Amino acid sequence: MSHLTSEQRYTISVLLEQNFSKSEIAIVIKKDKSVLTRELQRNCDLRSGKYDFDLAQRKYEKRQKSKTKRNDLTLEIKERIKEYLHQELSPEQIVGVCSKNGLSCVSTESIYQHIWKDKKEKGNLYLSLRTTGKRYRKRGSKKDSRGVLSNRRLIEDRPKIVDLKQRFGDLEIDTIIGKNHKGAIVTINDRATGILRMKKIKAKESELVRQAAIELLENWKPYLFTITSDNGKEFAMHQEIATVLEVDFYFANPYSPWERGANENLNGLIRQYIPKSTSFEEITVERIIEIQEKLNNRPRKRFNFETPNYMFNQKVAFVT
Repeated sequence: MSHLTSEQRYTISVLLEQNFSKSEIAIVIKKDKSVLTRELQRNCDLRSGKYDFDLAQRKYEKRQKSKTKRNDLTLEIKERIKEYLHQELSPEQIVGVCSKNGLSCVSTESIYQHIWKDKKEKGNLYLSLRTTGKRYRKRGSKKDSRGVLSNRRLIEDRPKIVDLKQRFGDLEIDTIIGKNHKGAIVTINDRATGILRMKKIKAKESELVRQAAIELLENWKPYLFTITSDNGKEFAMHQEIATVLEVDFYFANPYSPWERGANENLNGLIRQYIPKSTSFEEITVERIIEIQEKLNNRPRKRFNFETPNYMFNQKVAFVT
Protein backbone atom coordinates (compact mmCIF):
# COMPACT_ATOMS: atom_id res chain seq x y z
CA MET A 1 0.00 0.00 0.00
CA SER A 2 1.49 3.37 -1.07
CA HIS A 3 -0.49 5.71 1.19
CA LEU A 4 1.53 7.41 3.94
CA THR A 5 0.34 7.83 7.53
CA SER A 6 0.56 11.10 9.46
CA GLU A 7 3.33 9.53 11.55
CA GLN A 8 5.34 8.71 8.41
CA ARG A 9 4.91 12.29 7.22
CA TYR A 10 6.19 13.53 10.57
CA THR A 11 9.20 11.20 10.26
CA ILE A 12 9.92 12.49 6.75
CA SER A 13 9.84 16.08 8.02
CA VAL A 14 12.20 15.34 10.92
CA LEU A 15 14.70 13.37 8.81
CA LEU A 16 14.78 16.00 6.05
CA GLU A 17 15.67 18.60 8.68
CA GLN A 18 18.51 16.30 9.76
CA ASN A 19 19.79 16.00 6.17
CA PHE A 20 18.96 12.34 5.65
CA SER A 21 18.94 11.32 1.98
CA LYS A 22 15.74 10.28 0.20
CA SER A 23 17.00 6.71 0.01
CA GLU A 24 17.66 6.62 3.78
CA ILE A 25 14.26 8.13 4.58
CA ALA A 26 12.51 5.61 2.31
CA ILE A 27 14.13 2.78 4.25
CA VAL A 28 13.08 4.24 7.61
CA ILE A 29 9.42 4.71 6.61
CA LYS A 30 9.45 1.33 4.79
CA LYS A 31 8.26 2.75 1.47
CA ASP A 32 9.69 2.74 -2.04
CA LYS A 33 11.74 5.81 -2.88
CA SER A 34 9.22 6.68 -5.62
CA VAL A 35 6.49 7.01 -2.95
CA LEU A 36 8.65 9.51 -1.05
CA THR A 37 9.47 11.44 -4.22
CA ARG A 38 5.77 11.71 -5.12
CA GLU A 39 4.95 12.79 -1.56
CA LEU A 40 7.50 15.62 -1.72
CA GLN A 41 6.29 16.74 -5.14
CA ARG A 42 2.63 16.83 -4.11
CA ASN A 43 2.82 18.15 -0.56
CA CYS A 44 5.74 20.58 -0.28
CA ASP A 45 5.09 24.26 0.33
CA LEU A 46 4.74 25.72 -3.17
CA ARG A 47 6.37 28.99 -2.17
CA SER A 48 9.35 27.85 -0.13
CA GLY A 49 9.73 24.31 -1.44
CA LYS A 50 10.04 23.13 2.18
CA TYR A 51 8.33 19.96 3.39
CA ASP A 52 6.31 20.47 6.58
CA PHE A 53 4.38 17.52 8.00
CA ASP A 54 1.38 19.62 9.15
CA LEU A 55 0.94 21.18 5.71
CA ALA A 56 1.51 17.85 3.97
CA GLN A 57 -1.14 16.12 6.09
CA ARG A 58 -3.66 18.92 5.47
CA LYS A 59 -3.08 18.68 1.71
CA TYR A 60 -3.55 14.92 1.80
CA GLU A 61 -6.76 15.15 3.85
CA LYS A 62 -8.14 17.81 1.51
CA ARG A 63 -7.58 15.54 -1.50
CA GLN A 64 -9.21 12.61 0.31
CA LYS A 65 -12.31 14.66 1.12
CA SER A 66 -12.67 15.67 -2.54
CA LYS A 67 -12.81 12.04 -3.67
CA THR A 68 -16.17 10.47 -4.42
CA LYS A 69 -16.87 7.75 -1.87
CA ARG A 70 -19.33 4.90 -2.15
CA ASN A 71 -21.89 4.36 0.59
CA ASP A 72 -21.52 0.72 1.60
CA LEU A 73 -22.71 1.12 5.18
CA THR A 74 -24.81 -2.02 5.45
CA LEU A 75 -26.67 -3.17 8.57
CA GLU A 76 -23.97 -5.81 9.11
CA ILE A 77 -21.21 -3.18 9.05
CA LYS A 78 -23.19 -0.90 11.36
CA GLU A 79 -23.45 -3.70 13.90
CA ARG A 80 -19.73 -4.41 13.54
CA ILE A 81 -18.89 -0.75 14.11
CA LYS A 82 -21.13 -0.66 17.17
CA GLU A 83 -19.49 -3.77 18.61
CA TYR A 84 -15.95 -2.45 18.12
CA LEU A 85 -16.85 0.98 19.52
CA HIS A 86 -18.13 -0.73 22.66
CA GLN A 87 -14.72 -2.47 22.82
CA GLU A 88 -13.25 1.07 22.95
CA LEU A 89 -11.60 0.99 19.53
CA SER A 90 -11.35 4.23 17.56
CA PRO A 91 -12.80 4.47 14.02
CA GLU A 92 -9.28 4.26 12.58
CA GLN A 93 -8.57 1.15 14.65
CA ILE A 94 -11.87 -0.39 13.54
CA VAL A 95 -10.91 0.03 9.88
CA GLY A 96 -7.45 -1.38 10.53
CA VAL A 97 -8.67 -4.42 12.46
CA CYS A 98 -11.34 -5.19 9.85
CA SER A 99 -8.78 -4.92 7.05
CA LYS A 100 -6.35 -7.15 8.89
CA ASN A 101 -9.02 -9.80 9.56
CA GLY A 102 -10.60 -9.66 6.09
CA LEU A 103 -13.89 -8.17 7.34
CA SER A 104 -15.96 -5.76 5.26
CA CYS A 105 -15.97 -2.17 6.49
CA VAL A 106 -16.13 1.43 5.31
CA SER A 107 -13.63 4.27 5.58
CA THR A 108 -12.69 6.00 8.82
CA GLU A 109 -14.49 9.14 7.66
CA SER A 110 -17.66 7.14 6.90
CA ILE A 111 -17.60 5.70 10.42
CA TYR A 112 -17.35 9.19 11.91
CA GLN A 113 -20.21 10.39 9.70
CA HIS A 114 -22.28 7.42 10.88
CA ILE A 115 -21.52 8.31 14.51
CA TRP A 116 -22.47 11.99 14.03
CA LYS A 117 -25.70 11.00 12.30
CA ASP A 118 -26.48 8.60 15.14
CA LYS A 119 -25.85 11.41 17.64
CA LYS A 120 -28.27 13.73 15.81
CA GLU A 121 -30.85 10.98 16.06
CA LYS A 122 -30.33 10.85 19.86
CA GLY A 123 -28.07 7.81 19.68
CA ASN A 124 -25.10 7.26 22.00
CA LEU A 125 -22.36 5.83 19.75
CA TYR A 126 -20.36 9.07 20.14
CA LEU A 127 -19.92 8.36 23.86
CA SER A 128 -17.52 5.55 22.94
CA LEU A 129 -15.15 7.97 21.19
CA ARG A 130 -12.04 8.97 23.08
CA THR A 131 -12.95 12.68 22.99
CA THR A 132 -16.74 12.09 22.92
CA GLY A 133 -16.84 14.30 19.84
CA LYS A 134 -14.96 17.30 21.20
CA ARG A 135 -12.72 19.18 18.80
CA TYR A 136 -9.01 19.65 19.41
CA ARG A 137 -7.68 23.12 20.00
CA LYS A 138 -5.04 24.45 17.63
CA ARG A 139 -1.51 24.75 18.89
CA GLY A 140 -1.04 27.97 20.80
CA SER A 141 1.61 30.59 20.22
CA LYS A 142 1.69 32.04 23.72
CA LYS A 143 4.97 32.21 25.57
CA ASP A 144 5.74 29.62 28.22
CA SER A 145 5.08 31.16 31.63
CA ARG A 146 6.64 28.36 33.65
CA GLY A 147 10.06 28.69 35.24
CA VAL A 148 13.07 27.37 33.41
CA LEU A 149 14.48 24.22 35.00
CA SER A 150 18.19 24.10 35.75
CA ASN A 151 20.67 22.03 33.76
CA ARG A 152 18.21 21.06 31.06
CA ARG A 153 19.33 19.18 27.96
CA LEU A 154 17.13 20.20 25.04
CA ILE A 155 15.58 17.83 22.54
CA GLU A 156 17.81 19.22 19.79
CA ASP A 157 20.75 17.52 21.54
CA ARG A 158 19.01 14.15 21.66
CA PRO A 159 20.55 11.42 19.43
CA LYS A 160 18.96 11.16 15.98
CA ILE A 161 18.23 7.48 16.47
CA VAL A 162 15.51 8.38 18.98
CA ASP A 163 13.45 9.98 16.21
CA LEU A 164 13.38 6.69 14.30
CA LYS A 165 11.43 4.86 17.04
CA GLN A 166 13.30 1.63 16.33
CA ARG A 167 14.91 0.64 19.62
CA PHE A 168 13.32 -0.09 22.97
CA GLY A 169 14.37 2.24 25.79
CA ASP A 170 13.67 5.74 24.46
CA LEU A 171 10.88 6.97 26.73
CA GLU A 172 8.51 9.91 27.12
CA ILE A 173 7.14 11.00 30.50
CA ASP A 174 4.29 13.28 31.58
CA THR A 175 1.69 13.79 34.30
CA ILE A 176 -2.12 13.91 34.27
CA ILE A 177 -3.79 16.09 36.89
CA GLY A 178 -6.90 15.21 38.91
CA LYS A 179 -10.04 17.21 39.56
CA ASN A 180 -9.37 20.54 41.30
CA HIS A 181 -5.63 19.89 40.78
CA LYS A 182 -5.69 17.22 43.48
CA GLY A 183 -3.58 14.16 42.78
CA ALA A 184 -1.73 13.20 39.62
CA ILE A 185 -0.84 10.21 37.47
CA VAL A 186 2.66 9.74 36.09
CA THR A 187 2.58 8.27 32.59
CA ILE A 188 5.62 6.82 30.81
CA ASN A 189 5.67 5.30 27.34
CA ASP A 190 8.32 3.71 25.16
CA ARG A 191 8.54 5.35 21.72
CA ALA A 192 9.33 2.15 19.79
CA THR A 193 6.76 -0.23 21.27
CA GLY A 194 4.13 2.16 22.64
CA ILE A 195 4.02 0.24 25.92
CA LEU A 196 2.72 2.28 28.87
CA ARG A 197 3.49 2.43 32.57
CA MET A 198 1.31 4.47 35.00
CA LYS A 199 1.33 5.32 38.69
CA LYS A 200 -0.94 7.54 40.78
CA ILE A 201 0.75 10.01 43.16
CA LYS A 202 -0.70 12.30 45.82
CA ALA A 203 0.42 15.54 44.18
CA LYS A 204 2.29 16.84 41.15
CA GLU A 205 5.48 17.40 43.11
CA SER A 206 8.98 16.78 41.80
CA GLU A 207 9.98 14.39 44.60
CA LEU A 208 6.86 12.25 44.12
CA VAL A 209 7.40 12.23 40.35
CA ARG A 210 11.03 11.19 40.89
CA GLN A 211 9.97 8.31 43.13
CA ALA A 212 7.27 7.16 40.73
CA ALA A 213 9.52 7.28 37.66
CA ILE A 214 12.23 5.22 39.35
CA GLU A 215 9.72 2.68 40.67
CA LEU A 216 8.04 2.26 37.29
CA LEU A 217 11.29 1.89 35.38
CA GLU A 218 13.68 0.08 37.70
CA ASN A 219 13.00 -3.30 36.03
CA TRP A 220 13.82 -1.79 32.65
CA LYS A 221 17.00 -0.02 33.79
CA PRO A 222 19.51 -2.16 31.79
CA TYR A 223 17.56 -1.46 28.59
CA LEU A 224 17.00 2.30 28.87
CA PHE A 225 18.63 5.04 26.79
CA THR A 226 16.69 8.32 27.02
CA ILE A 227 13.71 10.02 28.67
CA THR A 228 12.01 13.11 27.20
CA SER A 229 9.59 15.35 29.11
CA ASP A 230 7.97 18.77 28.85
CA ASN A 231 9.16 21.73 30.92
CA GLY A 232 6.86 21.26 33.90
CA LYS A 233 8.32 21.97 37.33
CA GLU A 234 7.38 18.46 38.40
CA PHE A 235 10.48 17.34 36.47
CA ALA A 236 12.83 19.55 38.48
CA MET A 237 14.57 16.41 39.80
CA HIS A 238 15.36 15.15 36.31
CA GLN A 239 19.05 14.83 37.12
CA GLU A 240 18.31 12.51 40.03
CA ILE A 241 16.06 10.37 37.79
CA ALA A 242 18.75 10.25 35.12
CA THR A 243 21.46 9.29 37.62
CA VAL A 244 19.52 6.45 39.28
CA LEU A 245 18.25 4.98 36.00
CA GLU A 246 21.48 5.72 34.12
CA VAL A 247 19.70 7.42 31.22
CA ASP A 248 20.00 10.72 29.36
CA PHE A 249 17.13 13.10 30.18
CA TYR A 250 15.94 15.63 27.57
CA PHE A 251 13.32 18.38 27.44
CA ALA A 252 10.99 19.22 24.56
CA ASN A 253 10.59 22.84 23.51
CA PRO A 254 7.85 24.83 25.30
CA TYR A 255 4.38 24.49 23.72
CA SER A 256 5.60 21.81 21.32
CA PRO A 257 3.50 18.76 22.30
CA TRP A 258 4.12 17.12 18.91
CA GLU A 259 7.74 16.57 20.02
CA ARG A 260 6.28 14.07 22.50
CA GLY A 261 3.40 13.04 20.29
CA ALA A 262 3.17 9.44 21.46
CA ASN A 263 2.80 10.47 25.10
CA GLU A 264 0.29 13.20 24.29
CA ASN A 265 -1.79 10.64 22.40
CA LEU A 266 -1.61 8.14 25.25
CA ASN A 267 -2.69 10.75 27.76
CA GLY A 268 -5.70 11.39 25.55
CA LEU A 269 -6.50 7.69 25.53
CA ILE A 270 -6.22 7.56 29.32
CA ARG A 271 -8.69 10.45 29.56
CA GLN A 272 -11.22 8.20 27.84
CA TYR A 273 -11.22 6.17 31.06
CA ILE A 274 -10.47 9.02 33.46
CA PRO A 275 -12.24 12.23 32.28
CA LYS A 276 -10.99 15.60 33.49
CA SER A 277 -13.90 15.88 35.91
CA THR A 278 -12.82 12.72 37.75
CA SER A 279 -11.57 12.91 41.32
CA PHE A 280 -8.36 10.90 41.60
CA GLU A 281 -9.25 10.06 45.20
CA GLU A 282 -11.76 7.58 43.78
CA ILE A 283 -9.22 5.80 41.58
CA THR A 284 -7.62 2.68 43.01
CA VAL A 285 -4.27 1.10 42.18
CA GLU A 286 -6.18 -1.80 40.62
CA ARG A 287 -8.04 0.61 38.31
CA ILE A 288 -4.76 2.20 37.20
CA ILE A 289 -3.34 -1.22 36.32
CA GLU A 290 -6.57 -2.17 34.52
CA ILE A 291 -6.41 0.95 32.33
CA GLN A 292 -2.71 0.42 31.69
CA GLU A 293 -3.28 -3.12 30.47
CA LYS A 294 -6.30 -2.13 28.37
CA LEU A 295 -4.13 0.36 26.49
CA ASN A 296 -1.19 -2.01 26.23
CA ASN A 297 -3.52 -4.52 24.56
CA ARG A 298 -5.18 -2.00 22.26
CA PRO A 299 -4.26 -2.39 18.53
CA ARG A 300 -2.31 0.51 17.01
CA LYS A 301 -2.26 1.63 13.40
CA ARG A 302 1.49 2.29 13.35
CA PHE A 303 2.12 -1.34 14.36
CA ASN A 304 -0.14 -2.67 11.60
CA PHE A 305 -2.78 -3.02 14.33
CA GLU A 306 -0.66 -5.16 16.60
CA THR A 307 -0.66 -4.19 20.30
CA PRO A 308 2.07 -2.50 22.38
CA ASN A 309 2.39 -5.69 24.44
CA TYR A 310 3.02 -7.64 21.24
CA MET A 311 5.65 -5.13 20.07
CA PHE A 312 7.27 -5.14 23.51
CA ASN A 313 7.57 -8.93 23.44
CA GLN A 314 9.09 -8.75 19.97
CA LYS A 315 11.79 -6.29 21.05
CA VAL A 316 12.50 -7.25 24.64
CA ALA A 317 13.45 -10.79 25.62
CA PHE A 318 12.39 -10.65 29.26
CA VAL A 319 9.23 -10.33 31.34
CA THR A 320 8.74 -7.25 33.48
